[in-house]
Amino acid sequence: GISCREVSVVKEQTLPSEEEREMLVRQYSELVYRLAFSQVRRRCDAEDIFQEVFLRYFRACPRFENEAHRKAWLMRVTVNCAKKYWASAWVRRTVPLEEDVAFEMPEDQLLYEQLQMLPGKYRAVLHLFYYEELSVEEISRILGQKPSTVRTQLTRGRRMLKKKLEEE
Repeated sequence: GISCREVSVVKEQTLPSEEEREMLVRQYSELVYRLAFSQVRRRCDAEDIFQEVFLRYFRACPRFENEAHRKAWLMRVTVNCAKKYWASAWVRRTVPLEEDVAFEMPEDQLLYEQLQMLPGKYRAVLHLFYYEELSVEEISRILGQKPSTVRTQLTRGRRMLKKKLEEE
């Protein structure tokens, strides 16, 4: 994850007021939760990551040049928390209960189910590209990868997803 030392590169500011904290959580809650859920696939775990992301934000009190940098920081921390989740001994030793997510259109349900079957690195880039509408360059900064790596993962992820959908 992003440590306090990494955050110190971004200038610190005073602790935001309760109203400012609520406004920030309202503004970014859907983004953070959707990204967390796309990575861990369980509501309770996505909620834990959601809380951890905002807890880290309010502890670090980073200051950003603009909202795009704040958004990128929150997405990066969300991805890092999801990686930490998957690396934990508890997750590796347990079998999660499946959760159903309701969609209006049956094809959206099928797409979601097939997307969840892809390896995490492909799920992350596909989610950020299609659902969060980020560019390859933005995704590369958030994930800490080269743009060429992100493009390769997008291509491979699309190919894997297409193959899975054709099998259905």
